[in-house]
Amino acid sequence: MFASSYNSLLVLFSLLVAILASYTALDMAGRISSAQGRAAHWWLAGGAVAMGTGIWSMHFIGMLAFSLPIPLGYDPAITVLSLLIAIAASAFALWLVGRNELPSSRLFCGALLMGAGIVAMHYTGMAAMRMAPGIRYIPSVFILSVVIAIVASGAALWIAFNLRRVSPLVRPLRAAAAVVMGFAIVGMHYTGMAAAQFPLASVCGAARDGVNAGWLALVIIVVTLAVLAIALIISVLDLRLESRTSMLAISLAEANQELTYLALHDNLTKLPNRLLLEDRLDRAIQSANRENNRFALMFMDLDGFKTVNDAYGHHTGDLLLVEVAERIGANVRPQDTIARMGGDEFVLLAGVAEPADAATLADKVLTAIQEPFQVAGRVLRISTSIGIAMYPGDGGHRGDLLANADAAMYHAKSLGRNVYCFFEASMNAHVHEQLQLVQDLRSALVRHELILQYQPKFTAPNGPVIGVEALVRWSHPTRGLIAPDLFIPMAEKTGLIVPIGEWVLDEACRQISEWRTAGHWDWTMAVNLSALQFSHASLIQTVRETLERYALEPHCLTLEVTESTAMRDADASLRILQQLHDMGVRISIDDFGTGYSSLLYLKRLPASELKIDRGFVRDLTSDTEDAAIVSAIVALGQTLNLKIVAEGVETAGQRDFLTRLGCDSLQGFLLGRPMSADDLMEALSQDNVLNDAT
Repeated sequence: MFASSYNSLLVLFSLLVAILASYTALDMAGRISSAQGRAAHWWLAGGAVAMGTGIWSMHFIGMLAFSLPIPLGYDPAITVLSLLIAIAASAFALWLVGRNELPSSRLFCGALLMGAGIVAMHYTGMAAMRMAPGIRYIPSVFILSVVIAIVASGAALWIAFNLRRVSPLVRPLRAAAAVVMGFAIVGMHYTGMAAAQFPLASVCGAARDGVNAGWLALVIIVVTLAVLAIALIISVLDLRLESRTSMLAISLAEANQELTYLALHDNLTKLPNRLLLEDRLDRAIQSANRENNRFALMFMDLDGFKTVNDAYGHHTGDLLLVEVAERIGANVRPQDTIARMGGDEFVLLAGVAEPADAATLADKVLTAIQEPFQVAGRVLRISTSIGIAMYPGDGGHRGDLLANADAAMYHAKSLGRNVYCFFEASMNAHVHEQLQLVQDLRSALVRHELILQYQPKFTAPNGPVIGVEALVRWSHPTRGLIAPDLFIPMAEKTGLIVPIGEWVLDEACRQISEWRTAGHWDWTMAVNLSALQFSHASLIQTVRETLERYALEPHCLTLEVTESTAMRDADASLRILQQLHDMGVRISIDDFGTGYSSLLYLKRLPASELKIDRGFVRDLTSDTEDAAIVSAIVALGQTLNLKIVAEGVETAGQRDFLTRLGCDSLQGFLLGRPMSADDLMEALSQDNVLNDAT
């Protein structure tokens, strides 16, 4: 027999290729198991080519490392066939480990088939030398190589299946497993080579027309390393892309979840909002119809919340609303829905079948809300009014139930508040009347139904007239003249107060411009700003454009802001008022004495006058407390260099008392009632504006 030898360097390269091919196979198994649809088929095909090429290359480099005392060569067709066998065996292996499960029976069959494929690849590659006489194999060593191939295949399949999932330690584990698998593959190959015997005088038939081994080893090593490297690089890049895509998908899902939550919940109290309540109300109606059940819908409105908000500001009001929401939630069942409709309105959807049970629950909520609240270091007391509508008796649809519960709530307020009322059909008349009034108010500006009346303001005690205050009135086509206290709160609640306020400002500036042109150049025009209008983003621009429109000097316009509005958010109010002051507009603090002003902020406000509320003037001559309060306000205003205006002057005694205290100007029915512009000018011309003031 010929004595054989090996090129140590090529043997080492064959081992490295085997380890790299094993690592590539493990990585491909992971990519295939995580891929979906058509991508999985592409990964299987590409992985089979890369893995098969790697295993075959290890085998062929090992054969190139082998040498005999005779020239050797390899038949191209048979060599390619051995490569195809390696790719087919690799495809089967990757397909097998890509399954969801790998039971022992499937692992055993897979090991047999894959081992047979590797053995076939190896011995087909040996046959490519076309030796004459043929290669003889030592049976025991041949069988050992087959056993090694099967055992190595089984171990490789088990390792690949268990290391296919991504985890923090998967890469070092794959590297270690690749080393073990590489040695197993090399061991099988060289065991098979050891089984081969070449008789003396043997001739290699592929030495003359086959591929020369001299340059083939280098080409195969370079090509194989390139194929494996490309496969690994693509796998790593795809894994990173998949990881980033997965992270993006997770972030997107979280963002969508958060957006959905925000769209369905109140941002302040975290309670369900109107949208989510309506959905749950629809579901409750469907469930009640299906199971022939009943439920209650309770509409709640806090009593006294506006006073707290005006006195202590929005921040304290918001904290109070959160406390109210928590207290209501603690007194209802988990399956009930408590939602915030906006402002200080809450709705409770309760699965109670009997009115008596609804009354018990409402009474429980009333008692809970009535307890004092500890908010921002203050003890606050409020109550609530509750309207109850029962399904299906008080409405068969969501809108009917909400409207009827709302109507019952308003009726509860009219009874004195801090009570609950069940809906009755007669309550609907009031609700429909209010809704119709809102619709009419929306059209009032377009139909020119709003008018301004002007109440003169006099230098104390008897004049002359130094200006007027613009007061809006609604001349309804069928209801006649509607008092402001009936439609102004409605306008504030619906937001219509902003366009109404802009119209009042425009009309008042137009009128004062006309009067100044007529010779009353020293008159000023006072216009009230609602809280909503004062905080509106366009206020400054609206005032500036209106003054420019009528070519008015800013100092002829006085904007009256209530004390509670100015103190609601003192820092924000200070910025707004400062901008108006810098423009040249005069600022008057209206209803002074009714709120809870901080003198620290009051002295910083760029106001030019304080206006004493009519509530203190009414009983001025008979109530010593009111007299003391008015005296203090006048003294405070004089200390701050502010003009003092008193409104609501109806008697000569009030006029004289206020004049003695030091009020600069007076306003009231004693001196002049609100009247149209034409009536005011006529009264002035007849010199009877002062009524009996003289």
